[in-house]
Amino acid sequence: MYLSMVVPCFNEEHGVQRLHDALVAALSGATQDYEVILVDDGSTDRTLDEARRLNEHDPRFRYVSLSRNFGKEAAMLCGLRHARGDRVALLDADLQHPPALLPRMLVLLDTGYDQVVARRSRSGDRAWRTALSRAYYRLARRCLDVRVQDGAGDFRVLSRRAVDALLSLPEQHRFSKGLFAWIGFDTGCVTYRNVPRETGDSRWRPSALVDHGVDGLTSFNDHPLRPALYLGPLVFGLGCAAAAIVGSPQRWAAALLGCAGIEMFLLGVLGEYVGRTCAEVRQRPHYLVKESSPAPVELRAAEPVPGPGLVS
Repeated sequence: MYLSMVVPCFNEEHGVQRLHDALVAALSGATQDYEVILVDDGSTDRTLDEARRLNEHDPRFRYVSLSRNFGKEAAMLCGLRHARGDRVALLDADLQHPPALLPRMLVLLDTGYDQVVARRSRSGDRAWRTALSRAYYRLARRCLDVRVQDGAGDFRVLSRRAVDALLSLPEQHRFSKGLFAWIGFDTGCVTYRNVPRETGDSRWRPSALVDHGVDGLTSFNDHPLRPALYLGPLVFGLGCAAAAIVGSPQRWAAALLGCAGIEMFLLGVLGEYVGRTCAEVRQRPHYLVKESSPAPVELRAAEPVPGPGLVS
């Protein structure tokens, strides 16, 4: 069966060749029927030049260049839309997702699973990051309508049925970890030790991680809106009690400040959902394509019909 590998790339000019060598070595004994789709997510270095060079020397390595940086979620969606394989793998370009795991994952997928997830340990992570991640996943397990596993990221292999299910989901704010869990299907898992980056620095800054975490918490449940139902009457009751027993102006000011803080928090939560609703109503494409490599001859008949997000 044909295998497609989707690799989002952002400023990976020094890592693309290493990725090529690692993938070729890892798959040499597993399969020769594969393509690699390098999605250049608006890189500002020579990533696109490196992708063009690889495509010239090895046509199995295709590329799609986006018109600007739309983010990893959009880049993964673009790659999935261009993938033509019966099996589709998602992995990062920095080799923190070890290509050597792919043969093992493919064997497991062929036993009847629709998803095989590579779940990493957190060895080598900074203590603060490990603590925050574990706290976030504990919160996610309590709040989300789907189950997201700690350590299970984007590195996975999907069947064509699972890929088609993902592509049928039209939402603008995409939280892939939640979408992978939402579509269901039988899921296998392999574990691996954390691998440090070989080149460059992580693109995930603390603010980006916070935004990503908020996306996850608000994309798959409406629980954050519900405290207003309980806090409204509670704050009203406390205000009535304070009016009856508190005479000090300073205490009144403190009580009003506390109520204002609660109101601002709830308005922020409400604004988050309203903003997401506006994004869904606009229905802008998830990304725009600036340039792409020609598809191999044997795959051109299966090229997708241009639609939302497939603009060149």
